[in-house]
Amino acid sequence: MSRVCHLKDGRRCGMRRRGPSIADVARLAGVSGQTVSRVANDRPNVDTTTRDRVLAAMREVGYRPNSAARALRNGQFRNIGVIVFELSSFGNTRTFNAVGQAATAAGYAINLIPLLDADQGKVTGAFTRLQEQAVDGIIILIEAHQLDEAEIHLPEGLPVVVVDSSAHYDYPIVDTDQAQGARIATEHLLDLGHSTVWHLGGPPTSFAATRRRRSWEETLAARGCPVPPLLVGDWSAASGYAVGRQLAADPAVTAVFAANDEMALGLLRALHEEGRSVPGDVSVVGFDDQESAAQFWPPLTTVRQFFPEVGRRAVEALIAELGAEEHHHRPVSVPTELVIRSSTAPPRVG
Repeated sequence: MSRVCHLKDGRRCGMRRRGPSIADVARLAGVSGQTVSRVANDRPNVDTTTRDRVLAAMREVGYRPNSAARALRNGQFRNIGVIVFELSSFGNTRTFNAVGQAATAAGYAINLIPLLDADQGKVTGAFTRLQEQAVDGIIILIEAHQLDEAEIHLPEGLPVVVVDSSAHYDYPIVDTDQAQGARIATEHLLDLGHSTVWHLGGPPTSFAATRRRRSWEETLAARGCPVPPLLVGDWSAASGYAVGRQLAADPAVTAVFAANDEMALGLLRALHEEGRSVPGDVSVVGFDDQESAAQFWPPLTTVRQFFPEVGRRAVEALIAELGAEEHHHRPVSVPTELVIRSSTAPPRVG
């Protein structure tokens, strides 16, 4: 029996205050405890008027359904784990933000684990930590190309969706159509009359960069155009500037497709410093359509990725996995769109 003492102001101590219960809600709403339980668990067999009365009673007494107990009953914790590499990158940041918004709209919370390196120990550890945090499934924003390079095995036991275009893993795949985006960028420059298109590519460890490079090569080959030597950056504006100085010094270069907007920004600076006008002397196309692309000088023609759609489709795919008895893993490819601004034009005549 717990000891009861009295404070000077008349309050009692030594006893834990009981929180509001289902019985309190039922008494206030004038319904049975079973009805309150049905409303708390979002069961459909309660009429609208009664449901509203019960919800109002819950708010009045401050009742909060026990989410852990509810999870034990229905087998879901309404939590989604996200494993991400390089959260600071533009694409991953936008995609994670979209995943969070879509998950919240669907009634799920997000548990995030960022990784500095994609190796077996860290990936396995991330899975273990998320399982301990009672997530229903996991969305991976680490490029599967990086996982392939390290020959990483994804632990079993939880539904997984990979935001990537790789088909190496037997999980649902959701990604931007990288090949289509690179194709329309290259075709745009060729259609303007340029004899070929140079490419400022992303790092070889990136699956997205690899798909964009291959599509650029295939598009040039299909049009019978020469394929210039590949120049590679690391996604940063600084690397775009460094490579851009080589391109700016070559008078044969009249059109460049940069694998992202940041490198295109560095390229524009290098061209300006060399005295080569854009688009008079050199046309430039980027990839991403980040918010600042329209404020570059000149405003940048670029390939728009629909990150909100990628995030939404990833969450949809994971929720579908949670409720599916049979799994048919068909890749989801989100199309891109070319946004034409002032950085591209027909080549100068003469």
